[in-house]
Amino acid sequence: MTEQQITIKNIFTNYKILGKGKPILILHGWRSNSSRWQKTAEILAKKNFMAIIPDLPGFGKSQEPKNVWNIDGYVEWLKEFSQRVPELKNDFYLAGHSFGGSVAAKFSLKYNQKVKKLFLISASAVRVTNFSKKLSYNISRIFKIFYFFPFYESFRKNIYRIFFRKSDYPYVSGIMKEIYLRVVSDDLSHKLPFLKVPTVIIWGQKDDLTPLENAYIIKEKIAESKLIIIPEQGHNMHIICPEILAKEIASNI
Repeated sequence: MTEQQITIKNIFTNYKILGKGKPILILHGWRSNSSRWQKTAEILAKKNFMAIIPDLPGFGKSQEPKNVWNIDGYVEWLKEFSQRVPELKNDFYLAGHSFGGSVAAKFSLKYNQKVKKLFLISASAVRVTNFSKKLSYNISRIFKIFYFFPFYESFRKNIYRIFFRKSDYPYVSGIMKEIYLRVVSDDLSHKLPFLKVPTVIIWGQKDDLTPLENAYIIKEKIAESKLIIIPEQGHNMHIICPEILAKEIASNI
């Protein structure tokens, strides 16, 4: 493994390269980093792949964006990253997990000539509004009224941890807090039917962060896509069962 650094859009960016062979670019999820994907990448490297895993801006050893980005900001960063990293100068396989999946999907919509095949792994590409989410939204609006109270910030964090246990919002700060709000508001549902890149959707059967129903929605919207459901697994298959995940990726290339 080699760890390298590059400046993209004035942002210091750290990334890892493992193995030699067919290049596959892996985009991690929110509050994650390249190190958490290292085991999966090591297994892929043994299967004659070159895994390239950047720390996305704001995560791992990479700097935060200088201003408030949405998913499009990460897409344009990724475009330049793929142009500047020699191993990605030609087309490549692209895998995105959770938040990284939404970036990968949008990148593939806009720059499909760069992507040989897309792997969406528990991707946060669609936003299903249900009663629980509506309730959470209304609660957050109510508590914003009390912003001027002493100790509001500590109070707010405790409330978010109680009502939004599955949300990353309480754990981010500074500019990443505003970026998070923009990222989670981006629903690709209406854009996915225009995705022409061959796509494999991989999902954990017991994923409680990006529910399995989302996988079926994505499958329906992307023509001729393939859905693989990993039995008894949750959201973080790259940590819990990297051997199974790497096998599914490799066998579908």
